[in-house]
Amino acid sequence: MDELLREMHEWMASYMKSFYTEDDEVMKGIRIKEVHTGYVTANAVALAKSLDLPRRDVQLSEVMGLFHDVGRFRQYSLYKTFNDALSEDHADLGLKVLAELPFLERLVPEEASLVRFAIGRHNKKEIGPGSPREIAFAKLLRDADKLDIYRVLEPFLAPDGAKDAPKFMQAAASNLVSPYFIKALSEGKQADYKEIKTHGDRKVVRLLWLYDINYNWTMREIVKRGYVEKIIGYLPEQAELAPGVERLRAYMQERSGQADTWEG
Repeated sequence: MDELLREMHEWMASYMKSFYTEDDEVMKGIRIKEVHTGYVTANAVALAKSLDLPRRDVQLSEVMGLFHDVGRFRQYSLYKTFNDALSEDHADLGLKVLAELPFLERLVPEEASLVRFAIGRHNKKEIGPGSPREIAFAKLLRDADKLDIYRVLEPFLAPDGAKDAPKFMQAAASNLVSPYFIKALSEGKQADYKEIKTHGDRKVVRLLWLYDINYNWTMREIVKRGYVEKIIGYLPEQAELAPGVERLRAYMQERSGQADTWEG
């Protein structure tokens, strides 16, 4: 497995660099995805180790992190956007890329199926039906991904950060939060991205991600790295937001103090 992982890393590094271009705007997105891939891979390994998973499962987590966004690069090449709604679901596209490669064929069938399941479901609204082991690994990958997306997006969520964001991350300039997202925050539930109308709405969407974090290790890392408090600090002074923020902080504190269990 060590040799296979080395080959996977070498291929992925070369593949990502094959999309380099002289276009500065395109390179913003490519570099974000390239660096993101490295961090998500490291997060997946760290989370797997925190759960005391066997070495082989840690290695499978590494494979999932490495290839989770492999479809993003072809997506931009084909459609000139990273927006799944305007192009193609990037996880599904990633599975098509992996099907063209020999790597997963060198895993036992159960492991290859596990990798495909986690990658194919890492970005879906619901993980969907699957075995306990498939669901557990999909949750692990989703957490590793979200943990780094907080790092990626936090600078662009500052009140003046939208102007520096790549086009695919930009939203309307207003920093006020729409009533729909004020209600979602107060109720502690996920919200429909299609309802985003302002820069303030985009901040609340990222805060609501906390209610979709699966492992308490991930929650502790988010708190330790200060991402959520920074985003809260970027919110506009709207009194209606206070109950939702208070609820969010209480939830973070509760989850951070709990131990994890592995059901895979």
